[in-house]
Amino acid sequence: MPMPNLTVLRTYALKPNPTDLPSSVLFCHTETSLTIFDAYPKAMFHFLVLPRVIPPTTTSELMSLRSLLAVEKERAWGIVEMLGKDAEQVRGMVEDEMVKRYGFKWDIWIGFHSVPSMEHLHLHVISSDLISPALKNKKHYNSFHPKLGFFLHLKDVLSWFDSDPSYFDMMSGLKKDQYEPLLKEDLVCWECDKAFKNIPALKTHLQGIWDERVRREKNRLEKKRKRDHEDEEAAATQTSLPSNKRVDTGDAS
Repeated sequence: MPMPNLTVLRTYALKPNPTDLPSSVLFCHTETSLTIFDAYPKAMFHFLVLPRVIPPTTTSELMSLRSLLAVEKERAWGIVEMLGKDAEQVRGMVEDEMVKRYGFKWDIWIGFHSVPSMEHLHLHVISSDLISPALKNKKHYNSFHPKLGFFLHLKDVLSWFDSDPSYFDMMSGLKKDQYEPLLKEDLVCWECDKAFKNIPALKTHLQGIWDERVRREKNRLEKKRKRDHEDEEAAATQTSLPSNKRVDTGDAS
């Protein structure tokens, strides 16, 4: 497998017209951001929301979350909030596609990697199933574990801006030596906290959780369809029943 181009996201973000990107890359865009398909998705649905480079913001300021949080606090907050709003729009589109494909929707996480693997700020929008051939090792899994700490949920990052200045300064430093060791933590299912010795065993477990969810939702939908059908039949029967009301003809008895 070829090594990824670590600056390709910046190349995308600098495009004056995002629609010049191939449809296999671009999912959607706004005046301030573009959303692309993750080239190596770690779940059934996985997108990256990138801020477009719009002056006075520079490419160096948008290199990572850490570099962005080093600029003026209000301007940094505005960019993070903008990405969040656009990511919520993407979440809605993903949920629509979930229902279209599977008949139900499930959790979608929105957040940043504390130590990103590619240059240019990007916000992950990823479905919680974590089922994908591209999820191959402990680092991949732990980087998206929602409770481990390497994956920074958007709502938590936004809360930093409302915290004490000392807390903001501490969190915005995003020190590698604090976060990178988390990638080496034991493999633990994020749903049930069961530990696994290797990634194949964990992936089998996650697949089992997914299969059970599909089975459960299928049964729920079948029961709903049955109830709806019975309600329709009952309504039709009620409509076709003859009236028992006496018709007054006006004649004396």
